[in-house]
Amino acid sequence: MPVRIATVNVNGIRAAVRKGMLDWIEAAQPDIVALQEVRASADELAAALPGWELVGDEALQKGRAGVAVASRRAPVRTRTVLGAEGLDSAGRWIEADFDVDGESVTVVSAYVHTGEADTPRQDPKWAFLDAMEARLPVLRAEAPLALVMGDLNVGHRELDIRNWRANRKKSGFLPRERAYFDRFLGPDGAVVAGVDGSSGTGLGWVDVGRRFHGDIDGPYTWWSMRGRAFDNDTGWRIDYHLATPELAERVSGYHVLRAPSWDTRWSDHAPVVADYRIGA
Repeated sequence: MPVRIATVNVNGIRAAVRKGMLDWIEAAQPDIVALQEVRASADELAAALPGWELVGDEALQKGRAGVAVASRRAPVRTRTVLGAEGLDSAGRWIEADFDVDGESVTVVSAYVHTGEADTPRQDPKWAFLDAMEARLPVLRAEAPLALVMGDLNVGHRELDIRNWRANRKKSGFLPRERAYFDRFLGPDGAVVAGVDGSSGTGLGWVDVGRRFHGDIDGPYTWWSMRGRAFDNDTGWRIDYHLATPELAERVSGYHVLRAPSWDTRWSDHAPVVADYRIGA
């Protein structure tokens, strides 16, 4: 059966709902939604999205980060631990397992740190990406139908950022950051040369958006609220569906739902939606 799965950084769930998020949900009719930057308690999230099954992981600092998964059916289990104790992952990673007509699918909502090049603010981002690289092969082994979604705060290729030349030394497009994605998406088990000159092992995951759209600019998923970035489509593609190869073969549609105009946006990110054939 077709299952519509979406991801979006809501930039504060309560503000997003006030600005029209529920109208988008009514129109798009997703079955599962991965949410990032929720910035709300469990009670506040439930009040904002009545009628949904909700699981989440709040950030330790009130009003910051926060990830959740909203769904039409309750997950059978969830996990929020990523990496070793002490990793700054609170409010940034949640895994939810669903039974869909006898088939199991795992959905992850992830929110990678923004970072700041050449400052201590970049260190938690390196640690988080290291933990992702360790978790992805284990997750694939445990759940052949798995999907890691969210605001991953890295533009993998030059096609993913409109002004890539001006951002080569900025967090979000650093060669070392991009090399993680070279490995995430490289052929399974193969030696992969990273854009930063490193080498590592390919993990075999699939960037559903890039596979679906091919080698075109974007389509972008985030635009700065400053200036005319949205009007000029000067954006970044940093919101992803990363699927196991087994699940990637089941994609029947993929869309970045860009708002029709700047003043109709309810977040600075656009929802990314795909349909997957899961279950009977």
